Amino acid sequence: MIVFKKIRWKNFLSTGNIFTEIELNKSATTLIVGENGAGKSTLLDALSFALFNKPFRKINKPLLLNSITKKDLVVEIEFSIGSNNYKIVRGIKPNIFEVYQNGSLLNQSADSKDYQDILEKQILKINFKSFCQVVVLGSASFVPFMSLPAGQRREIIEDLLDLQIFTSMNAILKQKIVTNAEDLIKQEANKTIIEEKMKLVKKHLIEIQNNNEKIISEKNERKEQTNIQINELDDEYWKLENKRKDLEEKMVDEKELASSMKKLTALKHKFEAHLSSQKEQIKFFTDHDNCPTCKQEIDETFKCDMVQSNQERVKELEDNLEVVAKNYVETNDKINEMMNIQTEINNTKMDIHKISTKISSLIEYRTQLENEINTIQKNVREDNSDQLNKLVDELKEAEDVLSELHDLKQTYQAVSVLLKDGGIKAKIIKQYIPIINKLINKYLSSMDFFVQFELNEEFNETIKSRFRDEFSYASFSEGEKMRINLAILFTWRAVAKLRNSISTNILIMDEVMDSSLDSNGTEEFMKVLTQLAIDTNTFIISHKTDQFYDKFTSVIKFEKHKNFSKVAA
Repeated sequence: MIVFKKIRWKNFLSTGNIFTEIELNKSATTLIVGENGAGKSTLLDALSFALFNKPFRKINKPLLLNSITKKDLVVEIEFSIGSNNYKIVRGIKPNIFEVYQNGSLLNQSADSKDYQDILEKQILKINFKSFCQVVVLGSASFVPFMSLPAGQRREIIEDLLDLQIFTSMNAILKQKIVTNAEDLIKQEANKTIIEEKMKLVKKHLIEIQNNNEKIISEKNERKEQTNIQINELDDEYWKLENKRKDLEEKMVDEKELASSMKKLTALKHKFEAHLSSQKEQIKFFTDHDNCPTCKQEIDETFKCDMVQSNQERVKELEDNLEVVAKNYVETNDKINEMMNIQTEINNTKMDIHKISTKISSLIEYRTQLENEINTIQKNVREDNSDQLNKLVDELKEAEDVLSELHDLKQTYQAVSVLLKDGGIKAKIIKQYIPIINKLINKYLSSMDFFVQFELNEEFNETIKSRFRDEFSYASFSEGEKMRINLAILFTWRAVAKLRNSISTNILIMDEVMDSSLDSNGTEEFMKVLTQLAIDTNTFIISHKTDQFYDKFTSVIKFEKHKNFSKVAA
């Protein structure tokens, strides 16, 4: 049983930034009064918004936010289910949705829609439609059970009797039936494929028996051709290998050549430097008669000796330089020759590698042909027989799986019949229909409305008067319809309590007695409320303040002060 304890709200509809709080389990009967627009029915919208994220009345959700404060809408509700205490906090600007269990915030990793599903299906175990039929009877948005189409009537009854599990099971079953049908198609296709493979293998066995010799002959011919190619390539390989060896014998030590080239270069630069120095001295003694440093005259004989000595040295250096230059060119030519030989060696090695690769591929191909010939000669028939035996086993396995799937299909079909509306649910409903009709008629008679009211298993009504005349719900006056609606509401609560499915401590009625019930009907209605008061906290929202004050345990009066609703002190 859900025991609602307390609800509080602020910045909600006409309520300002101060919390309005109502204790829901304090009094057996509570009258809520106030002038039009004072905020009497705000309790319904706050309760519905906190639990289901939607107002009870036909109000757009954004309009729930107070038009003056325009922010910080918060509704909090506290209730218990068994030993667990819960608190829901929901708000707009900023958006808030928090569910606490025994003081701890429940995991909010899911999105708001999934979080709401957890609240409705795992905690409350009641949806908005059933909530409106069992907990709230309002004049604004309430759709009486008798005004609902047959499908929605069935949903309400199934919720009350905990039959939604069969609907969920039926949804799961439908998916399983679809999966089973897909598996059957796949398995039939698999069986067909295996059978086709078996035909091909058998055909192949016959072909092999007829063509073995021909195939072996062809493969031997390919083998001989391969041997010829291998021999030709082998001859070419050794020719290139000998060429490579001859070229390598012509190679001179590269390091030695490089060292000689380095020495010749250094010697050339040295001779060129000395030659330049000797020529400068010849020029000096030729162009100068006096010493440029001490200004003394240079002896002519000395000058001639110096010029002649330097000229002889120049001649010697030029001869040496010519020899070095000749050796330099010869050495450089030798290096270029070695580079060309090395290039030719590299190209020859590449050609050798290509031929070696071809020979290896041909040898591998020849080995493959030999293996294939051996396989054909020794193992082909045996291997194909093994393959055929394997396919026979696969076919047997596929047929077994197919048989299981057909058995499962029949089982699903049988279960489907049970889970349809005419199956298990119909049998359970059939047991409860007499109890439901008995309770409805009991509450109708308690309100001095003596008709024989009966719902059938399709939830269509038959109503007879004392004179056994048949009526429909639509043929009654509004006051009589209200008595029927109240009787059905009380019946749903009694059934819910009996089933412990949607059992709760609160019952809220919004202006149900203000227009449709006459004074006599109102008196009888209050008697029924008194009977319910044992374990129910009933809230009546009404304009008839003078008639009801003395009939309720407590009274809550709403009033408007500076455009904000509040509870009067």
